[in-house]
Amino acid sequence: MKLLFICLGNICRSPMAETIMRHITEKANLADKIEIDSAGLIGYHEGETSDSRMISHAKRRGYIITHISRKIRRSDFEYFDKILCMDDQNFDKLIDLSETKEETDKIERITDYCTQHVIDHVPDPYYGGAQGFENVIDILEDACSNLLNTINEDLKKEE
Repeated sequence: MKLLFICLGNICRSPMAETIMRHITEKANLADKIEIDSAGLIGYHEGETSDSRMISHAKRRGYIITHISRKIRRSDFEYFDKILCMDDQNFDKLIDLSETKEETDKIERITDYCTQHVIDHVPDPYYGGAQGFENVIDILEDACSNLLNTINEDLKKEE
């Protein structure tokens, strides 16, 4: 299973989702079965590390973000099995970029996997304060945990 997390600039939300997913996948001994990456819809921050505030809040929770920002590539639509976005703006843009029904079917909202949070998007914390970053981590921990449960069930069916 190959997962790609998407947000606008790939410096806050999607690298955090990638980091959380990688962390819980390793804890579940599934790292060899699930490939994880993230990207942004714009290339403004390409080649940069994640936002220092996101890195700081992640570190307080025991996560180390190592991702370097990149823009989504055409080949990502073919390569990844699931493309998980953070909000409706991301979703709409990804739908516009997809070229086939198969590509469109791979696009999902990460919040569709939330069970503890009743929310339809992961808010962008970039222009907000500390609580915004903490909220993003809370939402993504919920969503990624349930995403992993879903993937794990699918993997068991394939065995």
